[in-house]
Amino acid sequence: MYDYRNNIKIILNKTDADDKSLENSLNAIKAILAMAEGGTAEKAAPKKEAPKPKKKMANTQSIAQRNADLKQFKQLLMGLTELIETPGDESAKKKSLEALHKITFVPGVGKRYGNVLGKLDQAIQKSKTTTDAVNKKIFEDALKPKEEPKRDYRKGKRYTVIRTLSGCNLINDNGQIVFRIKESQIHSLNLKSGDIVEALEEKDNPNYEVEVLRVVGYRKLRTRDYDPIEEFRYAVVQGRAGQLAITRNIRGEKLRIRGKAVTIPVDSSYYQGENIHLEDGSIVDLAWYTGDIRLKKNPSDAVQIRWIYQVDQPKKPDLSYKKKDKSKKDNSEEFTKLDMNLHYQRVGIAIGDNQNEGILEGIVTRYNGIPIPIDAFEGKKKIMERQIKDLDIVVLMTAYAAHDATWNIQEFASKYGVRFAVSSSKGYRSFERALYRAENGLPAYEGTQAIEYKEVK
Repeated sequence: MYDYRNNIKIILNKTDADDKSLENSLNAIKAILAMAEGGTAEKAAPKKEAPKPKKKMANTQSIAQRNADLKQFKQLLMGLTELIETPGDESAKKKSLEALHKITFVPGVGKRYGNVLGKLDQAIQKSKTTTDAVNKKIFEDALKPKEEPKRDYRKGKRYTVIRTLSGCNLINDNGQIVFRIKESQIHSLNLKSGDIVEALEEKDNPNYEVEVLRVVGYRKLRTRDYDPIEEFRYAVVQGRAGQLAITRNIRGEKLRIRGKAVTIPVDSSYYQGENIHLEDGSIVDLAWYTGDIRLKKNPSDAVQIRWIYQVDQPKKPDLSYKKKDKSKKDNSEEFTKLDMNLHYQRVGIAIGDNQNEGILEGIVTRYNGIPIPIDAFEGKKKIMERQIKDLDIVVLMTAYAAHDATWNIQEFASKYGVRFAVSSSKGYRSFERALYRAENGLPAYEGTQAIEYKEVK
């Protein structure tokens, strides 16, 4: 073993009294002692501690949250882009502000960029529409191609019609009643027992259980499968309030039941409603079961009013025109006008051969429409289809149309996406209301349901 004592003696002899010399000597002696114990100078030297790496902030944000933040940032950029292209656009302003407000809640963003985001918010709100932006929008809308009307390719299940005094039942092949249809829905279709129809269930319509798409056939029913019904159409209500009765129809034909002329009293209070008023001059349809035993003793108990037509009372000669009187300075008398503008849409008027055609065309023109007459009495099916194909609206006057034409017009209107409505009476006001329903997407058939017709004030 090496003797280090001589080295220690030499170190002590050379040590001075100052602090620096004593410290150096002490370090030298420590090194010698470490080597004596089997260590090395390197081991004896004090080790420098390695600098500790700075801790990174833990990213506690989930992947889903980061994706949501990026989505909001993308929406902000898209909204700003639209706002630059079309200054003052309300939709773009709303989209940008929603995204901007959500971005401010991202951790760290509000603290760092709060002032910038606040200025951006104010700039977005102050954005105003310019004349160039308006002209550009009008030009782009004019160049947009006209959308093709959606064709109705729906196919429903098939059912057999069993007519009731009011409405009808749809039965399946097992003879079970599947749906019950109101008279207001099928009156203009002129359905009879034995007709086979295609129908789709109406789950979202609280007024109807089912929508009848088309008549596809007919089968003769056995008399035991249904109760035969007789009807008396276009009956005239006559008399004073509280003493109304029916004895004939508009053609002057007497009401006969089992070959005997009868008078049916009418209780007007039973049929009063918001838009239904039975009075002297009202036109109705009557129906009764031919096998009802009450017909013999008291027919009024068995006969039921099936339908009440909306007929304008003849208080004014014409409710749709401005009358001119040259003898007065104010040479026009304007009647009530519905709040409607057709904007030069093509309107088909389905009537017979030139029956009141000029007056009905005048009503369409009054509302800025283009009238196009359609022969609904003897018109050929293919010609009728070609006419309806290019229309925007078609109004059917059932009083002037044949039964077959009624079905064809409704089928073609559904096929080519043409808005369709029915005028059940000959009154010009009835035609005007049907035009209003077609233009505003209201029910095609007026019936007894309450429909609001807004008028120009």
